[in-house]
Amino acid sequence: MPPRSIFALFILVNSLVTTSFASYVFNKPQIQITTTFSNFQLRIMDHWGAGGGKFATIPNDTQHPFEGRTFGAAKRREIRGTAAFGSRYPYGVTNQTTLSGRPFPFGVWPLYWGHNHMGADEYGPQLDSVRPGGLVVQVSLRTTTEHFNVTDDEVYYAVGDRESLLLLMISYVTWCHVTPAWPSRFVPASENSTVKLENVIQYFRASSFALATPAYNNALARSSISNSMDSSPLPQYIQYSPFRQCIENVTADALAIANDPNKLGPLQMFTVVMSIGGFWICSIILFILIPFIQIIMPVRAQIQKKIWGDPRIIAQTRQNTHQNREIEMRYQRYP
Repeated sequence: MPPRSIFALFILVNSLVTTSFASYVFNKPQIQITTTFSNFQLRIMDHWGAGGGKFATIPNDTQHPFEGRTFGAAKRREIRGTAAFGSRYPYGVTNQTTLSGRPFPFGVWPLYWGHNHMGADEYGPQLDSVRPGGLVVQVSLRTTTEHFNVTDDEVYYAVGDRESLLLLMISYVTWCHVTPAWPSRFVPASENSTVKLENVIQYFRASSFALATPAYNNALARSSISNSMDSSPLPQYIQYSPFRQCIENVTADALAIANDPNKLGPLQMFTVVMSIGGFWICSIILFILIPFIQIIMPVRAQIQKKIWGDPRIIAQTRQNTHQNREIEMRYQRYP
């Protein structure tokens, strides 16, 4: 193969590999956290992300409703709460009886239950338009007896921002065989609300996400403080349900959380290396390969010449043989 063709091939392979990996990385499910209009420096909430890094502060340059609050830096292993609203914040808790004024360790602020329960009205529906991930919604989580030993009344509800819930539903369907369902608006103050504060069996992500079931009634939900471990016991069929355990584990593993902006995963690192250094890597390979080809090709020709003879003489001999055979064939033809 001519050196120019080899060079073109390497450029093509480098371009395809870089583009493929870049597309894979940047199509990863993500939610943007916008806190200012002064620049494009965004934080990202990653589906299945590890979290961590340093916390950031919401600037006071665009009148954000929570300017001055810190957010981010919490890790995936800190995502599980209890059945108590406001439980297990990774940092920033100065008063266990209220959620007002708290930071957002995972990038999004808590749910709200109406009637200013534990000071959470400041996170109410009036701010859903700027909530990372969009307005708060709920969705039913059901499965079939084909996959789990469940009864007809074993149904759960997930409550959280729309984007997180839509991304999470894909994981629920994939790993827990949840029957696909679309979310609806969460209206906790309504008397006809499907999900009530007493129905929550576990909070996640600093109480910005919850799993609930109408079959559970936590009598201590409105009286417990945020660090309390006290709650009414779960019905046994829920407590030991493999289906409940599956959706709780998937929620803990997959729910979108603020990432570490300074940390690159293996695929991102590969993309950066190929994007920046791919051309030079190919150049080094070509620098080694082309002289090798230039040396080996003449040697190969000399070896073939010694074994088979001069190619030009062989070609002439084949042509003469073919002409002689044509003359012989004419003699054998019928007149």
